[in-house]
Amino acid sequence: MIEQVSVFLENKQGALKSILDVLADAGVDIRAISIADTTDFGILRMIVPDPDKALALLKDKGVTASKTAVTGCKLPDTPGALRDILTVLHMADISVEYIYAFVTRRAEDAYVILRVEDNARTQSVLQKAGHTLMTPKEVYSL
Repeated sequence: MIEQVSVFLENKQGALKSILDVLADAGVDIRAISIADTTDFGILRMIVPDPDKALALLKDKGVTASKTAVTGCKLPDTPGALRDILTVLHMADISVEYIYAFVTRRAEDAYVILRVEDNARTQSVLQKAGHTLMTPKEVYSL
């Protein structure tokens, strides 16, 4: 499984920068990032090459952080590709809690991170429908 690092942040100036300072100072690169916020707090979600290291660094600084298993899927960087994946999941009655996408220097591909209740079932459904899943090694090395 791909592991994502999630961080609870106060919604105040400098909160995100302080998290990024901890990671950057330790040489932790971020492969994908997403923030969801409300008036008072936010949740930062990141894919990093070494989730255990990032989590330990953050917890050592007193940051509320955790790891979550997610599914990564490679798809063509074309209109409708994300819809096709969501259609497959909908047909299998799989709900997506949240999703974020990213692209790399490889212009033909895009990547999506999916948080679902059952990663194993989701991966099986996507593979049977012909979609390419990302391995942890692949996503951490992008």
